Amino acid sequence: MSGTEVGSRSAALIARAEALFPGGVNSPVRAFRAVGRPPLVLERADGPYVWDVDGRRYVDYIGAWGPAILGHAHAAVVEAVAAATRSGFAFGATHPFEIELAEAIQQAMPSIERLRFTSSGTEAVMSALRVARAATGRDLVLKFAGAYHGHSDGLLVEAGSGLATQAIAGSAGVPDAVAATAIVLPYNDSEAVTQAFVTMPGRIAAVIVEPVVANAGVIPPLDGYLEHLRVVTSADGALLVFDEVITGFRLASGGAQARLGVTPDLTTLGKIIGGGMPIGAYGGRADLMDLVAPVGPVYQAGTLSGHPLSMAAGIATLGELDEERYAALEESAAALASGLTEAAARAGREVAVARVGSLLTVFFRPTLPANAAEALASDRDAYARFFGAMLDQGILLPPSQFEAWFVSMAHGPAEIEATLEVARRAFAA
Repeated sequence: MSGTEVGSRSAALIARAEALFPGGVNSPVRAFRAVGRPPLVLERADGPYVWDVDGRRYVDYIGAWGPAILGHAHAAVVEAVAAATRSGFAFGATHPFEIELAEAIQQAMPSIERLRFTSSGTEAVMSALRVARAATGRDLVLKFAGAYHGHSDGLLVEAGSGLATQAIAGSAGVPDAVAATAIVLPYNDSEAVTQAFVTMPGRIAAVIVEPVVANAGVIPPLDGYLEHLRVVTSADGALLVFDEVITGFRLASGGAQARLGVTPDLTTLGKIIGGGMPIGAYGGRADLMDLVAPVGPVYQAGTLSGHPLSMAAGIATLGELDEERYAALEESAAALASGLTEAAARAGREVAVARVGSLLTVFFRPTLPANAAEALASDRDAYARFFGAMLDQGILLPPSQFEAWFVSMAHGPAEIEATLEVARRAFAA
């Protein structure tokens, strides 16, 4: 079966899904439209591999979009969740696992003096910004083009016409008045941030940033950039919010803030802290988090927040992470990135491989982008062809030029070399 063909079981399930879900999927990227391929229907995963419903195996670099840092179906995580199910599912009251996971997060990330669990990263970011607005008494939020912070109305926005102008709606259904509460600037442009605070002094509640961009492809911060955000927010009385839904516990035990040495006021988390189960969290300074009900006036709640199964999976996952395993993961990702760079060069292909820790992106452009606008100048058609050639030979990449590849601790030398062998042929084709 070639990559352009769909197996009989996949075809039948895709047809049924298209009659049920918009575009046949429950999240847009799963439709594979950016790479011109039929969507995959996956039913099993183990370690670095996933299998589709027609039995085809792939080396997986989607990794559930980030949570699977240990690889899929890790024995300790599976057993922890299975054991938790035997005691029940949701109770509508505090469970001991909530306390245990929160203590593990707090120990790894000292900036989080208090936290609150949610059921998704979107909820976590939405709630953190509500706290920021309450704490400052201000309405505006500054974000960066190309960053994805969930699908709440106030963050589904695009850049306006000027560096310090308010944003326009980036999705149908977002009221202009809501979009106008956001300012969208280019990532890595310190002067634009300075100008925004000069133009709107005392009006910006928070700057929210992916400390390492992972939703426009991987884009690291320039030297001094995050430090500049820390200085200008503090000087103006605004808060600095790190969206570490992806980077938390991936770039280091203490997240990007530990790896890069910059401390935010508030942090949002998700993905790895739930070990593949639905989860989100937000936290930070105690004085800020004590604004949250029932202690303070900021309301936020969730029937399934702190779900015992998610807590169990998170505890088991974090329990497996240590410095030795992070070092091995870094080595694997570095070998993959350097091998991809070499394979492309030998084939005469102009690509730039961006990597921070176990996050990487192969940009089909000659130089590494510093912001989303530069990333968007990549050759999407070339990436789609590369994606298809890799998929045909059993390597599953993110179905978009603008998503990170996730290397896991289950990707060993055999999987890395198999990936590079296919990449050599794909670049040369």
